Amino acid sequence: MARAGGRSRNGNGNESMVVGFLKTAFRFLKMAEFEILFVLFFIVAFIIFKDLTSRPEYNQILVKKPEGFDMWPFP
Repeated sequence: MARAGGRSRNGNGNESMVVGFLKTAFRFLKMAEFEILFVLFFIVAFIIFKDLTSRPEYNQILVKKPEGFDMWPFP
């Protein structure tokens, strides 16, 4: 016989909107975990590379021509 009041057996009857939203959000995170980590990897790599190349001492390594070493012919 069905219960007249209270919570239903599966717990979906009296859930608040916050609980429903959190369940939906976590379900999405489980589904798209690899894609999220893939994008985060490239964002972090971009930030680290941008930080390294913005420093003057590292920027000179990338831009400055070596003096006194003629292994590569620079025009």
